[in-house]
Amino acid sequence: MMFSKSKKGKQKFISCTDKNKKYEFLNPKELYIKKGKEKIPLEITSDKNGFVFITWQKKKYQVDILEKNQNQYEVLVNGVSYSISVESPFSYKRRKFLDKNKTESKVEKIQAPMPGKIVELLVEENQVIKEGDPLLILEAMKMQNEIISDFQGKVKNINFNPEDTVMKDDILIELEK
Repeated sequence: MMFSKSKKGKQKFISCTDKNKKYEFLNPKELYIKKGKEKIPLEITSDKNGFVFITWQKKKYQVDILEKNQNQYEVLVNGVSYSISVESPFSYKRRKFLDKNKTESKVEKIQAPMPGKIVELLVEENQVIKEGDPLLILEAMKMQNEIISDFQGKVKNINFNPEDTVMKDDILIELEK
């Protein structure tokens, strides 16, 4: 979400989702979402129990802020979680510039989703793999979990061996795109 003063003295807000979808609206007394050239009115209300609702296109949605980290918010709308950022006009332009000019890393790191023990490695270093290929079996809480690749590439490093214990977020395998 970003805000700035418009020509008429009203505050302009821009909300950006984690997928770079952009929504614009004016100060809270005249809320609307801009979808292309169309302006759709939006109303924010709360009830006597403190619950907050957004009414949009004649539908009422319950809203709750789950997490706030600096300018990043995780918002729950009718049970569905959305990530948005609240930004100044300057930080919004800066983020767009940096996103456009960033270079993509050639190495992807596969991390342990939970603590556990490596049961079996299903790949070797220098092996070419496709997206969806199984990489290893991780046992956690007496359940065996197949860790699969989200990327296509070549196995650069395998950082653990069978029978090794790993912690959550340990880098198991590094893939070169």
